[in-house]
Amino acid sequence: PGQREREREREREREREREREREDKRERERERERERERERERERERDRERERERERERERERERERERYV
Repeated sequence: PGQREREREREREREREREREREDKRERERERERERERERERERERDRERERERERERERERERERERYV
């Protein structure tokens, strides 16, 4: 009887270990997803900055146009 109990305990321990591994894997995947989201946000910020720069350039161009007629 003791042998079977020890075997069941080892099996439960192996199952707990597999569950920890699955949880670690899920956590790594969540971290990768958060990193991808941060990268997408940085890219959007760069796009916004480029757009602001283009807008400033257009404004300078309009200013130069106005000065030509003065």
